[in-house]
Amino acid sequence: MVTIYDVAARAGVSPATVSRVFAGQVNVSPDLAEAVRRAAAELGFLPNRGAQRLRTATSRIVAMMVPDIENPFFTAVTRAVEDVARAAGYSVMLCNTDEDPAREEEYLRVAVQEPVAGVVIAPSARARLGLAVDRGLPVVCVDRHAAGYSLDAVVADNRAAAAAATSLLLKAGYRRIACVTGPAGVETADDRLAGWSDALAALGQAPSADLVRRVPFTVEGGTAATCELLALAGPPDAVFAANNRLAAGTLAALAAAGRLPPATGVVSFGGSPLMLLAPPGVIVTQLPARALGLRAAEMLLERIAGLDGPARSETLPISVTF
Repeated sequence: MVTIYDVAARAGVSPATVSRVFAGQVNVSPDLAEAVRRAAAELGFLPNRGAQRLRTATSRIVAMMVPDIENPFFTAVTRAVEDVARAAGYSVMLCNTDEDPAREEEYLRVAVQEPVAGVVIAPSARARLGLAVDRGLPVVCVDRHAAGYSLDAVVADNRAAAAAATSLLLKAGYRRIACVTGPAGVETADDRLAGWSDALAALGQAPSADLVRRVPFTVEGGTAATCELLALAGPPDAVFAANNRLAAGTLAALAAAGRLPPATGVVSFGGSPLMLLAPPGVIVTQLPARALGLRAAEMLLERIAGLDGPARSETLPISVTF
């Protein structure tokens, strides 16, 4: 199926420009508009005009729903979504959900009533998206899939990157590696735990439940979990912290105990810890936050422009540095 992404590539423009042309906006130069129409004709692209009118006639607003806007990862994702949306003539309404399905549903009710043109969401583990899905409102998931729903999604390869980062700890000589991750049922938390387990299993180690802590994705959660681990009769010699806020809490606990790296190995998954100067020797995975946001926004604009067809899922790689 030909998409506006294919049309954009043929015309040498952005998907946002294609969306503006088929939405009938005037803020596109005649030459670019003609290039888009010519590319669409060559590819046989036919926008769904009925769906397009329904989705854009009453709103130029996109809702962006994230669980924690204070996390720099979601700030970067949101900025990327806004950049693409504004280029296409849309404003962005930001909603902070706190991983709460009821709060998500409340925001979706507002989105449907206003209405908005579409939604980009990092869904909670028990997201209830029926209000939007049942009304045909375009929804694209970012960072996580929505369990039980067939929706477009763009995510990062969390499991593979978690395994790679844990393997670096093993190669550095650490053997009793703990995992501090997020709540059960949150896709990113589960996948990063699975990657940690994969790396240990590849070395012939049986992952120990005693070394796993599941806490909120917060600095306080990371501190409390690490203090518990350090109090064990056999404390860990390294900690895999499944996001940057957990890593900041882990390092705070290690600093208080006089066990900062390299005395204790640390993985900070998803970027550098939230402190002015992280200790040397911390292994960092860099989540493709901006790339996730850009692609999620492009996918949403494609749906708003009338793209039909089955849900799409894309997975982006994650780099690991030491």
